[in-house]
Amino acid sequence: MDFDLEDLVEDFGVPGLIFGLGAIVLAPIFGTALAKVGKPIAKTAIKTSIVLYGKTKTVLAEASESFEDLLAETKAELAEGGEPKALEGS
Repeated sequence: MDFDLEDLVEDFGVPGLIFGLGAIVLAPIFGTALAKVGKPIAKTAIKTSIVLYGKTKTVLAEASESFEDLLAETKAELAEGGEPKALEGS
């Protein structure tokens, strides 16, 4: 397969080639700057995710405990011979 500049110009156009070459030239300059800015942002996002995970885990544990308590009370009432009450609907 031969490299042909004319085919590239036809496929991507002149603006596409200029943009691509500009990106190649400027990548080392802006790449390090973006990495310096991006790393703290990524760390903050990870820390926030860890905190939210912990809070969600706590809330779900409390909800599970409440449901288990309600289930145990209901089973105890049924064991005492209580009839299940039908909900009064419309």
